[in-house]
Amino acid sequence: MTLPKPAKEGGRSQASLDLLYHVSRELASALDLRVILERVLKLSLQNVNAESGSLIVLDDQSDPVDSIIVVKDKVIQETTGQLRFTLESGLAGWVVSKRKAALIPDTSQDERWQPANQGQQAKAGPKSVVSAPLAVRDKLVGVMTLTHPEPGFFNAEHLNLVQAIADQAGFAVLNARYYAESQRRAAIMTAIAESAQAIGGSLQLEQLLQTILEQTTTALEVEAVVLALVEADSKSLVFRAGTGKLGKALGGLRIEMGQGLAGWAVKHDEAVLVADAQADPRFYKKTDEITGFTTRAAATAPIRAQKKVIGVLQAFNPTSGVFDSSDLSVLQGIGNLAGTAIEHAQLFAQMEGARGRYLELFEDSIDPILISDLEGNIVEANRQAHLLLGFDKTALQKMNVHHFHQADHKALGKDLSNLKEDRTISYESVLRGENGEDSYVDVHVRRIEVDGAVQLQWILRDITERKNLDTLREDLASMIYHDLRSPLANVVSGLDVLEMMLPSDPDPTMRSVLDIAMRSTERIQRLINSLLDTSRMESGQQLGEPEPTSAANLVQAALEAVALGAQSKNMTLDAAVVKGLPRVMADAEMMRRVLINLLENAIRYSKEGTEVTVGAKRSGEFVELWVQDNGRGIPKAEQNRIFDKFARVQATPGSAGKTHGLGLGLAYCKLAVEGHGGRIWVDSEPGKGARFAFTLPIARTGRLE
Repeated sequence: MTLPKPAKEGGRSQASLDLLYHVSRELASALDLRVILERVLKLSLQNVNAESGSLIVLDDQSDPVDSIIVVKDKVIQETTGQLRFTLESGLAGWVVSKRKAALIPDTSQDERWQPANQGQQAKAGPKSVVSAPLAVRDKLVGVMTLTHPEPGFFNAEHLNLVQAIADQAGFAVLNARYYAESQRRAAIMTAIAESAQAIGGSLQLEQLLQTILEQTTTALEVEAVVLALVEADSKSLVFRAGTGKLGKALGGLRIEMGQGLAGWAVKHDEAVLVADAQADPRFYKKTDEITGFTTRAAATAPIRAQKKVIGVLQAFNPTSGVFDSSDLSVLQGIGNLAGTAIEHAQLFAQMEGARGRYLELFEDSIDPILISDLEGNIVEANRQAHLLLGFDKTALQKMNVHHFHQADHKALGKDLSNLKEDRTISYESVLRGENGEDSYVDVHVRRIEVDGAVQLQWILRDITERKNLDTLREDLASMIYHDLRSPLANVVSGLDVLEMMLPSDPDPTMRSVLDIAMRSTERIQRLINSLLDTSRMESGQQLGEPEPTSAANLVQAALEAVALGAQSKNMTLDAAVVKGLPRVMADAEMMRRVLINLLENAIRYSKEGTEVTVGAKRSGEFVELWVQDNGRGIPKAEQNRIFDKFARVQATPGSAGKTHGLGLGLAYCKLAVEGHGGRIWVDSEPGKGARFAFTLPIARTGRLE
């Protein structure tokens, strides 16, 4: 086409105005960027009689985002990578940097024309070139370059015309670019939304991983996808899933952190898009050798959960041949969704595993176990509970734990207030089974949380046999005590008669034998009385007659009773009674027996030649009496148990003394002291002796000793 030589109108030819009007109409009806680029370039080629041309679209950072090449009416797509070098060192780059049009009559004479490709240029021959920037106000939109094989073909008027077309096309290209970007963002959001819906629908880890692979394959239209997770030690990656033969070949493959594109993405917490994987030094070629798969292009994105990288997602070989930036955005979005979903699936698997282990322990427990709500309605019961109660599972789940046993509401507290977190309440109760027979049980209750709901766990331990044995033992002991009292009284009377029959100056040996016999019978009497009193106090009877009593006198009487026993072991007895103590309200005989029991234990379990101290001091509204020895001591775990009936602390290897008695003396002490309104306890460490102490209330007389 030969440009007309029209008359000037306002500085621009009428032909130019007609052309610009035509260009405006052509571009106004299109929004698709590819259509706009093709129309602009073809109109430009036609109106300046150029043979070929290119148009590069730039983003706000002047980086190429799209392009087109037309050669003799033939459109060449996907040329952005091919034209990138012209922006770096060719004429297009000069136009962009200077933001003004350029005319090169002979490319062989101008260094701005692609100096990096002079070999190809010499082969193609010199050309005539015109290039102009596409701009909208101060925003650079792109650059258009037109060529003609004849040097000197283009002139200044061609340059003006191309610049005019570029100015007119700038708005259309910018609008189309914005539209394309919005469409791309919408596509990304749609792909991510669809992936979110699919990925969020599973809590089974293996099923979830397959869903992630399927969504990635569909969203990016690629040949293969693989997924690897960070090992617990955070030093390696393990491939957990993959599509097709990649999944089978790479399953379980372990690579070091930083190795390959996957390891690099995890180590640097950064997504990466590689157009030519084989040429990238980060690519781990061994995976292709293992799988027989040929990796051309690769997109890799970290999988994050709570701002921590837990794995990596990789997509290979897009069916279109090339990845673009939107593909990486989609992959990153799926990776972020996958991270949260994988973490939830892992937590769910852990919870299910813990639940399974709990159910195994629950069913296999040797103790009957019931699970109820806070009102006691039974939710679950194990096998042993069915056997003990005699009800099947269906019947039990319609019952309440309070229907077949009497709960200790004092121990549990009002509205179960004593059942605090990590605390177990224990008490004894009577259990009524289906057959109407009663059995004794130890009940252990604690709060637990199951599936977010607070429930109660009831562990029932059948102690019927133990209770029967305790009753038998107590009946036997009571019978023995009663049967002993009568002959013992005769022995005491006989000894009294013998004492009266002794001459005023008796034989020392005879006197010594008689004294030993009388002290031994007195000790037996104390033991029998203490045991009988223990049985009575356990049954709720009030014993003794408390009256104002001197604590110092109690101490002195007890010391006199055990003096010979201490002498036989060469032990020292010391009294540490604070002067001026108020009197205590106590039955003197019972409290004397308490002190004697504590002193005899101290002497029995201490080494020969050591010291035992008994003392008394004021403690608020009470007087505290105590016995300190240097014996083998008592372990912490045993210190509460030793006051129970028949409880005995076994000697540890290397400790002094063996364990003696039936374990009834301290039980009597506890009942007697608590019956007086006081309390009794022990402070001890193994190998460092023991300090037994108890308190008695101060008498209201106000009189001091």
